[in-house]
Amino acid sequence: MKSWKNPVRSEENIAMEKGFRLGCLAAALAAVILAAFCGFAQEDIKKVDDSGFRHLTRSAVPFDHDEHNAKAGIEDCSICHHLYKNGKKVKAGSSEDMLCSECHLAKGRDSMDLIKAYHDRCKGCHMEKKTGPVTCAECHPGK
Repeated sequence: MKSWKNPVRSEENIAMEKGFRLGCLAAALAAVILAAFCGFAQEDIKKVDDSGFRHLTRSAVPFDHDEHNAKAGIEDCSICHHLYKNGKKVKAGSSEDMLCSECHLAKGRDSMDLIKAYHDRCKGCHMEKKTGPVTCAECHPGK
């Protein structure tokens, strides 16, 4: 009767296994990084969901970025995504790669400043143009 023993792993096999594991880890890390960068594309936004809001009192606002801009005829990103430097609006500047909370919660500002910023920008424009939702329930369905 033959005895079945575990074969001795060669150094070459061990090196191949380590290389395979390292390759898998690198591929997984690359996928996570790619998903993170692709996940913040403006055209993919389907709701206003700013991490600056830690405790929502109302539901997040459904918002299809591209559909909204097509309906509103908005082509200049800085109309909504304004940028200020040293207290002055930068005419050719845009904050489209930032969350509103990055500025509106900065330097000791509280969450009311962030809420006011959204309401002034969104609701203010809707009231000025006399189109779009302006009441709480129209923007925040559900809760």
